[in-house]
Amino acid sequence: MLEQAEGTASAPEKVKVEFDNFEHGFPEGFGPRGWGALAYWIGIAFATFQLYVAAFNYLPSQVVRGVHVGFLVLLTFGLIANFTAKSNAGRALGWAIGAAGFFCGLYQWIFYADLIARDGDPTRLDLVVGTVLAVLIFEGTRRLMGAALPLMCGACLVYWFFGQYLPSPLNHRGYDFDQIITHLSFGTEGFYGVPIYVSATYIFLFILFGSFLERAGMIQLFTDVSLGLFGRTRGGPAKVAVFASGMMGTISGSGVANVVTVGQFTIPLMIRFGYRRAFAAGVEATASMGGQIMPPVMGAVAFIMAETLGVQYSEIVKAAAIPAILYFASAFWMVHLEAGKHGLTGMKRSETPSAWKALVKGWYLVLPLAALVYMLFEGFTPLYAGSMGLALTVALILGTAITTGAPSNAIRIIFWVGLALVVAALSRDGLKIVPVASVVVGLILITAFVRGGFRALRECRDALAESAKSAITVGMACAIVGVIIGMMSQTGVGTIFGGWVIGLGEKSLFLALIMTMLLSILLGTGIPTIPTYIITAALAAPALAKLGVPLIASHMFAFYYGIMADLSPPVALAALAAAPIAKENPDKIGWEAMRIALAGYVIPFIFVYSPALMLQAGDPMAAKLGFYGAVALASVKALVAIALFGMVAIGFLFTKLTLVERLVALGAAFCLLGEFAFSDTAGFVLAAALVLWQWRQRPPAPVEAV
Repeated sequence: MLEQAEGTASAPEKVKVEFDNFEHGFPEGFGPRGWGALAYWIGIAFATFQLYVAAFNYLPSQVVRGVHVGFLVLLTFGLIANFTAKSNAGRALGWAIGAAGFFCGLYQWIFYADLIARDGDPTRLDLVVGTVLAVLIFEGTRRLMGAALPLMCGACLVYWFFGQYLPSPLNHRGYDFDQIITHLSFGTEGFYGVPIYVSATYIFLFILFGSFLERAGMIQLFTDVSLGLFGRTRGGPAKVAVFASGMMGTISGSGVANVVTVGQFTIPLMIRFGYRRAFAAGVEATASMGGQIMPPVMGAVAFIMAETLGVQYSEIVKAAAIPAILYFASAFWMVHLEAGKHGLTGMKRSETPSAWKALVKGWYLVLPLAALVYMLFEGFTPLYAGSMGLALTVALILGTAITTGAPSNAIRIIFWVGLALVVAALSRDGLKIVPVASVVVGLILITAFVRGGFRALRECRDALAESAKSAITVGMACAIVGVIIGMMSQTGVGTIFGGWVIGLGEKSLFLALIMTMLLSILLGTGIPTIPTYIITAALAAPALAKLGVPLIASHMFAFYYGIMADLSPPVALAALAAAPIAKENPDKIGWEAMRIALAGYVIPFIFVYSPALMLQAGDPMAAKLGFYGAVALASVKALVAIALFGMVAIGFLFTKLTLVERLVALGAAFCLLGEFAFSDTAGFVLAAALVLWQWRQRPPAPVEAV
């Protein structure tokens, strides 16, 4: 990667993704010549700082947040200048602006004690630094993501300054410039609030974890297993896309990254086997966005949710498990119906690898993921689990390089047995970060002296730099939404919207949920998932909780539809990422993705009325059926509702559905969404009758010639 940054080597040709901004991520490499090398090494410095924080965490939280934001602003302006500026002077200006932002973050470290001592009484320099930071975060986010999110946060800032002049109940008591800047740029409820804390700790570490696993060969393993399992089934290529993207979601919390990695293989494959371009890209977009809710490495929102709710990350993973599986089941069902409707076949046996052979060959790649899941559910912190999972992944990469360069099998066996014994010895009293880090350092030194070892070391180094680059968009979104969090915490305006939701919910919880869903989807058409979730959860989740909805269910409700919003035009990030691969209009892809995701829209409603679907207590059916009985009933309801909505969207089951059949399917699906008198019974009866009718109408099976 360094060679690419310096312009001395070129990467294999990949599909180039073009946008008006960098919300999708940056292009390949780090920029031209020396400017690219500068960005590359600053990225490594950023990643090294984050690894130090994860491993030792001796610095105060405010300092960590400040330096994290400083690096984000520095790399934002620097990389944008590298890729957009026409001259060296323009690039130098971009880096100079970024350096000013880095100083603003470093200011939290240099004057840490002084800032605490004069809390609430800022100096003129404090106000200047705070104002400059605000300007740079707004402008940096605009350049990264377009104007939608900065405009929304800007409107909140205007309300913060001038809301006292509005009529009741929208007005507040009024705040002066010093109060707002201090609250926004210092302390832990503005730019340095919970979202940036999570970005500076968990999110960056898990981005690193996913990046290293990808470089270890995990993508190839997922692809081969998916092809082996589903490639030869009806409409196999689309099912491969869904399954591979779901598996990719276990290590990557980024939907867009999922599209541009897995989609480069699956989208052309689907098109080749007869799927329409828009539908093929829509399948990949829908499946990829689901990666944000797929345990164990979920999107950034999951970490923010855990921190906001004050629960262990494993609780979020547990709550998301069944809804995530159902999400991918809905996408799988939709492509199955589409393939049946258009008579699309699967791949030939010669075109698909063996799933078993792929697992036998690459089974060791699953070890870091398995270890991560184990540690999360054993009660270890995400920071510890992620650190150990990352160390294990690096050990596998370096160990593979060492054994590949070894002259005999005997040496390879001795090495792996020896490494296992070392890990076992360290595990006796619990794994400690210093001994584990020492083992990794030892492996690095050994790798440097074996044949091909330097290539593995370069891969690890590149992973550090690429992870820093990948973290920028997420981190800047986490920073700017601090404006909304700070404004709401100081003015209390969130209670107004909450009162509307509660008032509506007193008449009908179903209508309150519809209102929350629409808010999330409308917000998400202009801004990414993270701020969409934060805004919706801050406004609606407390109100839903007062209406009896479990708090984790209300937050997951907002999260789920925030993901769905990323499939909705006009923004539809996943569709934009898939467009150049499919060579199709992004709006067409967005509408197809929404249609494919339609079956999944029912899931949040079901887990609100039936918390057992999220493995949570309080399900009304648990008293009659027991906890696991309630889980089974909720899962069956969800599967049937998904099947019905899929039939409505595609218009096919055993044969094409008439308009009347679609209306019956839609009515049955709605019966299963909520808890109304005899609604479940009506839904199941209508569904069974429709399936039986469709089965009787199916065309006769073709008779093969003898």
